[in-house]
Amino acid sequence: MESAPDKNQGSALPSTDAVRNLLRAVIDPELGDNVVDLGMVGDIGVSPDGVVTIGFKLTIKGCPLRAQLKKDIESRLHVHPSVTKVVIDWGEMTADERTAVMTRARWNARENATETAVPLGARVLAIASGKGGVGKSSVTVNLAAALASHGATVGVLDADIWGFSIPRMLGMPDRLQAERVEGRDKPMILPNERHVGSGLLKVVSTGMLVDDESTALMWRGLMLTKAVEQFLNDVHWGELDYLLIDMPPGTGDVQMGLARMLPRTDLIIVTTPAISAQKVAIRAADMARRSFLRVAGVIENMSHFRCDHGESYPLFGVGGGQALADEIGVELLGQVPIEPTVAAGGDAGEPVALHGTGDAARIFNEIAARLAEQTVSLEAMSGCSARDETDGVEVSVRPRS
Repeated sequence: MESAPDKNQGSALPSTDAVRNLLRAVIDPELGDNVVDLGMVGDIGVSPDGVVTIGFKLTIKGCPLRAQLKKDIESRLHVHPSVTKVVIDWGEMTADERTAVMTRARWNARENATETAVPLGARVLAIASGKGGVGKSSVTVNLAAALASHGATVGVLDADIWGFSIPRMLGMPDRLQAERVEGRDKPMILPNERHVGSGLLKVVSTGMLVDDESTALMWRGLMLTKAVEQFLNDVHWGELDYLLIDMPPGTGDVQMGLARMLPRTDLIIVTTPAISAQKVAIRAADMARRSFLRVAGVIENMSHFRCDHGESYPLFGVGGGQALADEIGVELLGQVPIEPTVAAGGDAGEPVALHGTGDAARIFNEIAARLAEQTVSLEAMSGCSARDETDGVEVSVRPRS
């Protein structure tokens, strides 16, 4: 009986470099890049009998894509006529390696993102939460007003399509208009504007499209995403220093659409002090991680109530904001107390950050100043190789246009 032909016969064994080049055709389907450039491929060995051994590091040991990656690795290497068997030695990335991979994926997403009407020079901040009722819209309008009062041009996109409240809270109820803009083949939406101190607010919301604020929008998920896409593509934003996006609660269609359309977005997560709220808010951080968005910090709203006698009462618990910040490894930007003036300012269209004298107004302005400092530091590093302090790896910072 004749023996099976030796696959090795007549063909030279692949070098380790050749194996590595073959593996560049294996794409991690979640991260969208080849496994070599992602740093997943470790030591490579090729034995005389054609057995190729690869050290391969997964981002997490229980990665659900392991079976798919194994299949893709084997099919690519078996293209070489001298490879008789593929042995994969599975490992797990260190925290630093995992951070480097996520940073690369995030920058790839930015490079490949579709163009929007949002100017590249604007810092985009999405104000997000794990659930409703934490005061996310109140935080958005007060941060926007505080940034504008110090001279910035601030766009506000009300992406809470069903639960729009931004027009009332900023005192801007007028309907949106459209006009022809040079270089565009169709009319563009003009944001409503309000001068605040030496700065300017530019606002769009579905609340500026309906007859009045009591009108219910009964739209399905796809329409919600399309509305956000139109606000990003068909609004003539003009010059902006910041774009603040008031997100709907949770981690649904709008959040996923924003990550796809505007991957340079940074998230600010709003929570209340209750540990139970923190456990829900961590989902927003997980969504950011899965979408390769950076979390810029946590704001704890409704932190405590201080009575006229100076006594402080933690009505909704203690420690949730700091616990969330610690768990996801970011800064606790501030703890905003419960003050009647915050709600009153929102109802009157005059955010407390503009005219208030209490702790809430002071803290909103301090948070805005901290965000401004972060933004200035990024501008100062334009055009050089800079260290992203959040991720601890070197990234290329492109100049602002």
